[in-house]
Amino acid sequence: MNELEKIAEQLKTTKKKWLVTGCAGFIGSNLSEFLLKNNQDVIGLDNFSTGKPENIEEVKSLVGDKSQNFDFHEGDLRDFETCLRVSKGVDYILHQGALGSVPRSIELPANSHQSNVDGFFNMLLAAKENNVKKFVYASSSSVYGDNPELPKTESKIGEQLSPYAVTKHINELYGKVFFRTYGLPTIGIRYFNVFGKRQDPNGAYAAVIPKWVAKFLRGEDVEIYGDGLTSRDFCYIDNVIQMNIRCAISENEKAFGQIFNCAYNDKTSLNDLYKYIRDALAVSKPELSSLEPIYKDFRKGDIKHSDANISKAKEFLGYSPTHSVRDGLELTIADYVRRLS
Repeated sequence: MNELEKIAEQLKTTKKKWLVTGCAGFIGSNLSEFLLKNNQDVIGLDNFSTGKPENIEEVKSLVGDKSQNFDFHEGDLRDFETCLRVSKGVDYILHQGALGSVPRSIELPANSHQSNVDGFFNMLLAAKENNVKKFVYASSSSVYGDNPELPKTESKIGEQLSPYAVTKHINELYGKVFFRTYGLPTIGIRYFNVFGKRQDPNGAYAAVIPKWVAKFLRGEDVEIYGDGLTSRDFCYIDNVIQMNIRCAISENEKAFGQIFNCAYNDKTSLNDLYKYIRDALAVSKPELSSLEPIYKDFRKGDIKHSDANISKAKEFLGYSPTHSVRDGLELTIADYVRRLS
């Protein structure tokens, strides 16, 4: 039994009420599915700015009869009354709702600020007003900015390089001060390049793994920004689910008001990632085996290297990632192929 399975068994013994914001998105829908499968009541909030109704329908079909424990609300984080209403009577909030993507924030900084700062503050304030037991929220490795030190340690950040990164840093500051000032137990999670099923491969701001898989399957050139030596600490969705649930149910008060890295603790270059995906797809499509990437200029706002120190999460929360990049890719690619073929 791995760590996530142990948590699942623990959840089944006690039903709680969870609010998942951004529940129609990639991470939010996976969290909702896991909670529902394990006997929890879930309230979902999404405005479908990036989330998809079909993700909600898929979750409902996968959880079967337990979908009766899912209460979806279409609404916007930027409306405080909505935040106040959906968080009433909730035990735990898993706040995933946001406008992601560094390039999107550079192109549309006002949109990122309104969703990621104003929306975050509204939900945080609603959690305080409704005496929520724990407010767990998604931050980002982009907060580390131009700090070149590896691996990334929570206490050492640099100057942020994009509006998106700034919004996530502001979230962390508010999270800390709401715990210190009002006693609201908050925990922030700095995600490192999360991937897995239901991650959208389409659109200008799609994450690299689903975007590349889709391009391979369509016979299009795969582009790498920079020389391909840029590295990331890619993190499979099951590791993220484990981290969120551990944060929510943790009784370690030393973790409250804190920030934790969520990653696998192993950096993968974009060149290596390209080969992993190409070779995995070439098993069923041999014609892909000889393809090579197209290299383009490095993108503004991107971090050159990303590798997380996860010792703090292990010590305070008992976090222990179960899936490496290769493990996660094996599971994920099969899902992408099924959806895109």
